[in-house]
Amino acid sequence: MHHPPENNLDHSRHIHHTGHSNSQANDTPVATKGMTIGHHHTHADATGIKRRARCARKLQDRARTRWPQLATINTRFRSNFAYVDGVPTDGTVIPLMRLRYSGSASVWGFAIYLGSTGKYQDSVLPNGNFAGSSEDALDCACGLYLGDPTAWQQPPTNL
Repeated sequence: MHHPPENNLDHSRHIHHTGHSNSQANDTPVATKGMTIGHHHTHADATGIKRRARCARKLQDRARTRWPQLATINTRFRSNFAYVDGVPTDGTVIPLMRLRYSGSASVWGFAIYLGSTGKYQDSVLPNGNFAGSSEDALDCACGLYLGDPTAWQQPPTNL
């Protein structure tokens, strides 16, 4: 089976609001508006599906409360990666970021989408780390793509 390079997403494989995908049968994609689940599931598959659904829900909740410019968030999962697009009220799809699952459902590796190259680049979050919560990653990416640098301001830690 051929997979695209880790830092590049084949945009022809996106999952849209229907939750359907043209990806290969052993992928288990999940979209925020629905789920497509492959065949022959194990307990580990069920755990992964729950983790993916929880991540997608957290991103959707954060977008709803912090980013009113967005009508929705599309989240697609492939292997240990979550690809996140923002959809403003005009319907334009904006690739935002890629999250990398590394064993903790609360800490995800962060890569920003670079429109200039069409690829994802591992990046530092405003807290100085390459990993953090999915919500912090969304705030960082939306701050850039929606033009709101207040998303990068960290509260003082010396109070």
